[in-house]
Amino acid sequence: MSFPPCPQCQSEFVYQDQDNLICPECAHEWNPAEVDAEDAPLTAKDANGTLLQEGDKITVAKDLKVKGSSMVIKIGTKAVIRRIVDGKDHELDCKVDGAGEMMVTAAFVKKA
Repeated sequence: MSFPPCPQCQSEFVYQDQDNLICPECAHEWNPAEVDAEDAPLTAKDANGTLLQEGDKITVAKDLKVKGSSMVIKIGTKAVIRRIVDGKDHELDCKVDGAGEMMVTAAFVKKA
């Protein structure tokens, strides 16, 4: 039976202990199912349920107040997604026209 190499030291001498794999050289233990889930790319869905990716152009679906400022981003304002992050409330790192770079919640935008 062939196991993947150790993610820390790249050793090929890996053995299985129940659900975990163990490296005898560096004593690293990991669950291969959890490693596969961590490697999956981050995804976000817009207000309509469409999957968003980095580089997509989006428009704001409702007026958004900017935290710590009196500025409001109006409905229909365009933006470009720079990256998708694993955030609790703001998943999209965007460059918003007229407002600069900021984090935006995916539920308040639509793919253009």
